[in-house]
Amino acid sequence: MDKRWIRKPIPPQDVVDALSKSINVNPYLSTMLTQRGITTFDEAKLFFRPLIEHLHEPFLMTDMAAAVDRLDKAIKAGENILVYGDYDVDGTTSVALVYSYLTSFYPNCKFYIPDRSKEGYGVSRDGILWAEQNGFSLIIALDLGIKSSDMVMLADHKGIDFIICDHHLPGEEIPQAVAVLDPKREDCNYPFTELSGCGIGYKLLQAYARKHRDEKELEKFIDLVAVSIASDIVPVNGENRILAYYGLKKLNENPLPGLKALIALSGNKSEIDIASVVFTLGPRINAAGRVSHAHAAVELLISKTEEEAMMLAEKIDLKNDLRREFDLSITEEAIAMIEANENFASAKSTVLFKENWHKGVIGIVAARCVEKYYRPTIILTESNDKITGSARSVRDFDLHQAIASCSELLEKFGGHKYAAGLTMSKENLIAFQSKFEEVVSSTITDEMLIPVVEVDLELPFDAITPKFRSILKQIAPFGPENHKPVFESGRVFVMNSLSTFKDKHIRFLAGQRGCDSIMNVVGFDMMEHYERLSSGGECRIAYTIEENTFNGMTSLQLRLKDLKFD
Repeated sequence: MDKRWIRKPIPPQDVVDALSKSINVNPYLSTMLTQRGITTFDEAKLFFRPLIEHLHEPFLMTDMAAAVDRLDKAIKAGENILVYGDYDVDGTTSVALVYSYLTSFYPNCKFYIPDRSKEGYGVSRDGILWAEQNGFSLIIALDLGIKSSDMVMLADHKGIDFIICDHHLPGEEIPQAVAVLDPKREDCNYPFTELSGCGIGYKLLQAYARKHRDEKELEKFIDLVAVSIASDIVPVNGENRILAYYGLKKLNENPLPGLKALIALSGNKSEIDIASVVFTLGPRINAAGRVSHAHAAVELLISKTEEEAMMLAEKIDLKNDLRREFDLSITEEAIAMIEANENFASAKSTVLFKENWHKGVIGIVAARCVEKYYRPTIILTESNDKITGSARSVRDFDLHQAIASCSELLEKFGGHKYAAGLTMSKENLIAFQSKFEEVVSSTITDEMLIPVVEVDLELPFDAITPKFRSILKQIAPFGPENHKPVFESGRVFVMNSLSTFKDKHIRFLAGQRGCDSIMNVVGFDMMEHYERLSSGGECRIAYTIEENTFNGMTSLQLRLKDLKFD
């Protein structure tokens, strides 16, 4: 699949030179930092050495004072508090965080996760009734609730108050809860709007601790926040950079027992970074809610001993194996449906439905279809006599807005610009497929339908040294808004050792005209370029720089993102 390269603007040379001089790095590094908004010594210091003290004042968030006062009132009065959260990684880490913190000093606290298949996303009627039957007078809703006005009203009629901690886009109506913490509210002037759901929960606890306890008590749970930031794919800048930095540090040095057990089972022997969480820890935590019940994930995350944690983690690991089977088989079916229908070849969107697809993995399947065909995709299945689904988008296309344009055909929907969930009646399926394609076709551009490689800057091979790589590593944690730097080099040629492995990947030794350095290059899923590379000539490559350890020896290698032949 062809890709378009977008080159980041090169900052003014005088700014780059001034930063190079003040922090004593070469112009390539200072260019990258300037592209990330870092232009002074003090900004660089804060970027490379984030401080917890630089987190924003939590009481700047709308309704925070009311939330803290209601929580304090409940604790002082001995009320029963229910910590209620979503079944994904962000939701389960949120619940584990708030529940673990509160129960460390207050016993009258339980948690509740809705059943994905029976209750669906959001605050459910079953959850409210369970809270009423079990004597709860305060519910703290995490990573959900911003569109649950009807359920909040039902709870109010039953004498149950709500504190909502959500980071999703609000609808037209804000629920009439005691407090609604969501920096995406139009009437909220909080300085950072991209916290994860767990991050919002952390801010609530930070505010409560600042007023009533010791904030340092929160540090033991900060690895949960890092896991949520990585797994929910939120921007890794601003407050999220600080939380991820310290959360990953704890994850590597002294993780909570549940996370430690998952790391052991994942077989990861190297440093845990954002990518490690996304590809090894996150899927395992998610697996419980995808193929069974996310209650098991929370039990693991709140476990207090390593023995208990390992026992629970092994059960979840088995669920992850099952999740992977569902994921692969449904993805194969979805791809077969696309290939068999000639209408999909000219369509700007993909909407697929099959009544027996497992609800727990359709989001993963949607993401895989976007990866293969690169167009907004919705995967639908049947659940509780309704049609429900998950949607994923392509770069720059507002999926949430497109779905909102079809809202008259939906019972409910919610999410972000690039990922959303939706539910509709069976009779609306065909009309929705048609309307969604109509909306996407009229709003998406041809450019948006071409995958993007975003390049930081052009780099000669001679600049790629162990010292350069060492400083690059300090730009981490990487993620949205602080991606791993991607470089471009031209006049590159294969010197020797062009080979393939696993029938789909390539590797070779590369040289560059005008440079003495020789680089190891690896390209995953790039067999399509093998013949052209073997015939000689020069090419232009886009890549990241990484370390490769083999037989105890560590060397630098370039990991291809794309290549174009001159």
